[in-house]
Amino acid sequence: MRKAYTPSVGELEAFCSCARAGTTTGAARDLGLTQSAVSRSIATLEDRLGVALFLRARQRLSLSAAGRAFLAEAEDLLTRLDAAATGVMAFAGQAAVLRMAVLPSFGRSWLIPRLGAFAATTPGVGFDVAARLAPVDFETAPFDLAIQRSQHRSAGAHHLHLLDEDMVAVAAPALIRGGPLPDGDLLALPLLQQSTRPGLWPDWFRAAGIDPRRSLRGARFDHFDMVVDAAIAGLGVGLVPEIIAATALRDGRLRQASTRRLETGQAYTLIYPDRSADRPDVARFRDWLSAEIAGIWA
Repeated sequence: MRKAYTPSVGELEAFCSCARAGTTTGAARDLGLTQSAVSRSIATLEDRLGVALFLRARQRLSLSAAGRAFLAEAEDLLTRLDAAATGVMAFAGQAAVLRMAVLPSFGRSWLIPRLGAFAATTPGVGFDVAARLAPVDFETAPFDLAIQRSQHRSAGAHHLHLLDEDMVAVAAPALIRGGPLPDGDLLALPLLQQSTRPGLWPDWFRAAGIDPRRSLRGARFDHFDMVVDAAIAGLGVGLVPEIIAATALRDGRLRQASTRRLETGQAYTLIYPDRSADRPDVARFRDWLSAEIAGIWA
């Protein structure tokens, strides 16, 4: 039951529109209502809250101190309500919607190109895919599952190992015409940096017994798929998960710049909470994903 002081959606819309337009007439025009209806909504809202939200002078409205304090919260509430409504509308015509949080580069480079194959075998199931680098809190987030690195384990959730994270050095063929290079020679080329994991190139050179201090020079990018695109464009050598570069390596847009790999000790992991464990669509996605991963290098 809504409390007496809790505004209605119509009252919030009238308030925010009046704050933007500066008059009830302008707000009425924006909302497709009569001026008297907007005026009543504002009067009712101020009565509910017990404060004057506007200062009135010569038919103009300006926000009071209370109005200024309330405006940002009111706009945020309406924005979140709109987002919630449009999100639920995704269920229309679907038996279920899989809401998943996915590592950005894994999602763009590997998962999304394959989702059509899963959809063809699972009619009636839709997708709501969000990019997430940070760990998912299934208690507060609306996700049914997540694909993240193993370091992002979630208490009380189920975890399925998918694939170890092996890094490979890649470059456009024109940059390494003679094929893979000795590790020391890589330092003479631009080294593309992944800004959220800046220790990867130093780890690579330390594993080869090479001083890594020069390894942090190079253009920086937020995500691995951006590093892959930059390497394809000839901007330098990228150090990326093999699964992210697999398609470009297979079709010849990239070549391995070194014969070595770097094992990070991390793995791609499917994570899902107890509430998802018994859902048939989650089980089908889990089994399909496991089979797809198993066939990558087959």
